[in-house]
This record gives sequence, structure tokens and C-alpha cells, in this order.
Amino acid sequence: MPSILGHNFIAGGRSATGDVTLHSLDAASGEALPYSFVQASEAEVAAAAEAAAAAYPLYRSLSGERRGEFLEAIAAEIDALGDDFVALVCRETALPAARIRGERARTSGQLRLFAQVLRRGDYLGARIDRAQPERQPLPRADIRQCQMALGPVAVFGASNFPLAFSTAGGDSAAALAAGCPVVFKAHSGHMASAECVADAILRAAEKTGMPAGVFNMLYGSVGAWLVRHPAIQAVGFTGSLKGGRALCDLAAARPQPIPVFAEMSSINPVILLPAALKNRGEQIAGELSASVVQGCGQFCTKPGLVIGIQSAEFAVFVRAFAARMADQPPQTMLNAGTLKNYEKGLAALQTHPGIRHLAGQPQQGRQAWPQLFQADVGLLLGGDPLLQEEVFGPTTLLVEVADAAELQLALQALHGQLSASLIAEPADLPQAASLVALLEHKAGRLLLNSYPTGVEVCDAMVHGGPYPATSDARGTSVGSLAIARFLRPVCYQNYPDELLPKALQNANPLGIERLVDGQSTRAPLL
Repeated sequence: MPSILGHNFIAGGRSATGDVTLHSLDAASGEALPYSFVQASEAEVAAAAEAAAAAYPLYRSLSGERRGEFLEAIAAEIDALGDDFVALVCRETALPAARIRGERARTSGQLRLFAQVLRRGDYLGARIDRAQPERQPLPRADIRQCQMALGPVAVFGASNFPLAFSTAGGDSAAALAAGCPVVFKAHSGHMASAECVADAILRAAEKTGMPAGVFNMLYGSVGAWLVRHPAIQAVGFTGSLKGGRALCDLAAARPQPIPVFAEMSSINPVILLPAALKNRGEQIAGELSASVVQGCGQFCTKPGLVIGIQSAEFAVFVRAFAARMADQPPQTMLNAGTLKNYEKGLAALQTHPGIRHLAGQPQQGRQAWPQLFQADVGLLLGGDPLLQEEVFGPTTLLVEVADAAELQLALQALHGQLSASLIAEPADLPQAASLVALLEHKAGRLLLNSYPTGVEVCDAMVHGGPYPATSDARGTSVGSLAIARFLRPVCYQNYPDELLPKALQNANPLGIERLVDGQSTRAPLL
């Protein structure tokens, strides 16, 4: 097994002045693993934030090529983490080895994607409006704009993705790509895994000559200290609605409020249209059940609400879907706390008078049993909060609407979502067209004839959406656009060429596409 020190990472070194000791656990058995970790003290949190602030001027001034080399070096170090690392992550999370290997590849892949973004240069958003001294009635000054890194970013690791949404995951990768040093708060569910990845990041930083403090990592319950520290200029978070709201409130209450980019809660509705059910209802039942239980239902994109229009075909589908869900085996969840919350969510559904249980074994033991429920549509139309709440685990809720008009009303009643899926045949498309404009206001990603579990890392992906899916619907935490969350525009008026960022200099030394007097061009300015 890997060597684990359990000390905090600050300014390229290790520190352990706190007086609270934490332990890593085996997710399946609950037994303590042979690793202990020292919770960061308030002074260590401040030291990490200040180390990031000290690194910021130098790091943000590095060329995109240099930062890209750093990201690629991190990717190579992560790819080199071997079978002992995979086994460790499996023990801390109960996730299978194949899943961890795939997540490792996704983590290194998104780092390499951001390296491409940096070399491409479009993230800089260069705009130039040249001076018009002869313009009447008033001349126009020379005005130029490009994007600049916000500053040190606090990133909180997610429980359900120990690699891709954790230490070197999407938020850290996007912040580092933007030119922002990172202070990472390790998730308590996989601290040993986080340490292995943090070591990999520091090796990459040393190999590529990055400033000390470009990456820092802290253990323990230090979130409030971290978000309140004046050096921190933005926050990235993936987790519960309660946790995300707490961070948003802390950030807003600072003397200098800062943005929090939090991904928090989504039930990801799947809408089943009539022709699709008529032509392939059995197939849909199998595909949908597989999506619901994938990863023990511990994806933020798990389908948590399934809506269909009353018909004989929908009734047949419900029976087939219930049979498929009843056949699904139990799985081990990420940790005891996650299982406890799952059981709490099931209890709320089971005791609600407007909800009936359709399939699933009684919850027992240390594993999560898949469950299926059906709710009266009146609960959704009436704003019952239970139908809007994510139950994190392998369960979903069916709702039957009377007709197309009631379907519209049901969708209007939904809160913001990460995704919304339409399952449709060509004969359904005229009806589907009337739903798209509504769903655009409800979700960040609209799917047709596919299921939301599985998020591609690419330029066009959006993993975000209106509240409570995220705290800021204008961004995404997956895909190359994620870098935009950690940038801000800066305008230069009447600046001499030698004082301008390279992105705005007349010669265009970066060779990037720029908007010059309203026209896109790579040409230098004469």
C-alpha cells in the first residue's frame, strides 16, 4: 500500500500543528485503515491561503504554454499511479477497480483538455476596439479587453468521485488552468487517496518549476476558516444542497463577498413520450433501471424522477420497470454516512401518504437496496418539497400525468436541474418540440434518447443548471468552459503596447483569434 504521512500540504511542504486526528476507513467494513491524518489548525488554513496568494502573481503571469506543461505533468503523474493506488481508492470508497481506472483516465484526460485550451488561447477572450481620434462628435479611445485569473481558489472535494471531482479533478484543473493557485479541502471519505494525488501534483509542480503554494491541501473540518480567509477569491464545491448553501452564505457574508460555484442537488427528470413506450417500453425499462442503479445511484446525474403520460403503454412500462428494479442487487455505498442519508430519504418516501412503494427489498445490513416509488402528480403540481429533493442512492420516483397539458404543468413545477431527458420516437417529436423551450429554462443539459449518467469531458459539455442544481447557472463544472468560472474581464484604455498583456499587443505574439473592431482575426495590427 502507498506510504501516507497524513500531514497538510502547504507551500510545497508538510505541516501538522493541529490537535485533532482523523482516520481513513474501509468503506465496505467500516474498519479503520492504517492511516491517520492531522486536521489543519486555523493557523495552517491561513498559511495555505497566504501561500496561494503569494504564488498567484507569478503563476498567473506564466504563459499558457507553461501552465499547460504543468497540467500535462500532473496528468502523467496521475496516470503513473499504479495498482496499489487503485486498490487504496477501492477500499476507501467501495467503488470497483474498473470504475477507479476509468475515473483516473478521465481525470488525466480533463487536465490534458485544459492544456489544449491554454495553447488554443480562446479562453483569453481578447477584444480590441482601436482608437478613432477623428470620430465626431467625440473621439474614441483605444480600448482592449481580455480575461484574467481571479486569484486563489478554495476547492472542496466530492464524495462520489474520488478522482474526477476531487484533488486534481475538474474544479482544481479549471482553476489551475485559469492561473489560479488552489487550496484544496480533502474529503473525509477518501483522505488517503487524496494524499496520493496531492503528492502527484507536487511532483509535477517541481518538475515544471511552478511556484511554491500553487497547490495546497488541508484535512478536516476547515471549510469555514478557508472560505472566510481574505486571500481566497472564489470557491468550487460539489456536494449536498445543505453544504453548498452554507458555503454560499459564508462567502456572501465576507467583507469582500466572493463567488461560489457549487454543484448541489438535482433529480434529473426523464420524460417518457407515448410512441417511445409503445415501440420499446421493455427496452427503456432495462436502460433506465441500469442508469438509476449505476454506481449505486451515487451520481449527481442519476434519474431521480420519471414522468409518463397515462396510457396502456405507460402501465405496461411501469410493471416492466418495477420488475427490473426489483431484480437489482444491493450495493455498498461510499461510506456509512451516505448509507444513513439514503435510509433517511427512503423513510421519508415510504411514510408519505401520497407516495407508494412499487419495488425493492426492505433496507437491511450495510448495503443499499434499489427501490422504486410512485407519487401522485398532485404532489408535484402542489409544490410538495419531497418530490424536489434528491435521494442520493439507487432509487427513483415515477409520476403519471393525465395528458400533454398536465405534463407541461408538471415540468413547470420542477426546480432547476443538471439535466432533463426526453425519450421519444419520431412520431413524438412534434410534442417534444413544445417541451424543449420549457426544459431549456429548467436544466443545463438536455438529452434525447439517452440517460444522464455519464458526462463527457469535452468543449461543448455543460454540467450545471439553475438553482438548486448549482449556485450559478452561468457556468459548468465539466468541459473546457469550466475555466471561465475562475476568470474575470479586464479592460485597458489608451495603454501603450509594451504594458499590455500579450493577448492584446499589436503584434499578436500568441497568434490567437481576437475580435478586432468587430471582426474575428489572427492578423497583427499595423
